[in-house]
Amino acid sequence: MPPSDPESCRTQPAGVHESPEKQRTLIFGCGYVGRRVARLAQARGDQVWATTRDPRKAEAIDEAGWRPVIADWNRPPTLRGLPTVDRLLVAVSHDSASGVGRYESQVLGLQRLLDAIAPATRVVYISTTGVYHQRDGRWVDETSPTRPTRPGGQAHLMAEERVRRWAVHRRATTLRLGGIYGPGRVPRIADVRDGRVLASPGGGYLNLIHVADAAASVMAAWQAMDADVPEPSRVRSHRLFAVADDRPVVRRDFYQYIADRLAAPTPRFADGQSKMSVRSDSNKRVWNRRMKRCLLPRLAFPTYRQGLDDVLNRDRRGGSHRGANP
Repeated sequence: MPPSDPESCRTQPAGVHESPEKQRTLIFGCGYVGRRVARLAQARGDQVWATTRDPRKAEAIDEAGWRPVIADWNRPPTLRGLPTVDRLLVAVSHDSASGVGRYESQVLGLQRLLDAIAPATRVVYISTTGVYHQRDGRWVDETSPTRPTRPGGQAHLMAEERVRRWAVHRRATTLRLGGIYGPGRVPRIADVRDGRVLASPGGGYLNLIHVADAAASVMAAWQAMDADVPEPSRVRSHRLFAVADDRPVVRRDFYQYIADRLAAPTPRFADGQSKMSVRSDSNKRVWNRRMKRCLLPRLAFPTYRQGLDDVLNRDRRGGSHRGANP
């Protein structure tokens, strides 16, 4: 049975009381999810800044209608020029090519950023369901133990604690996102199309979230914090949500659905082989009850079937897809 969740919502779910006020929004880490959030914030009339470490990418940010900011949390002087904003999204992936370790970047870098922003900023931090260590297919939620064994999950868990500490008498939300997929990002779709062996076992559950719903969860988290004025007696104003769709799916079924839609051969898996992805040893089912109750009562893509239909209808030939391997 799924775990129980005694916490009740302090605010109405997203969309109930949308603030008409325009917000100043900073996207720190303008990647796959960050760009989606930037577009949503821009569509509601917010003033949007987006960071990049590469000055050559600033022009593209400007062309999108956002204000570029050259910033790298591993270079503290670059954080001095951050704009004062109402909302901050932290969506930074570790760049192994940077030469900076995960702890130095994902934990200490995050701390430098938190130290540089105004206390009134409402922060959303993108974490991962990779913080869960369970391998027996059990249900997990925000109350479940987290003892990650992989470096990525360990770094995110330590970063979550930094956000919790910062949120004493402030407002912050951590979103543990499942495997993100969407247009241009379906893992291993080319391997399925071409009949190659997938470097993962066929068993084990995938916990997924379409990028559109991931971005909507960020907007909903900000909205909830805008409506939730911390009480003087409250020690913390930090919320935690596991963000995944309504139906965890066995990996074999996920790729079989892709194969059926592409009229491709039945997927083959590297069960028991040494070249399997280290991400594939996780096996749990994420229970999204708190998210559905407090943030997003309805998802645009409640299961992988609707999400894959959306993606494959956009590009029936498979196209160029990238992304983390679930």
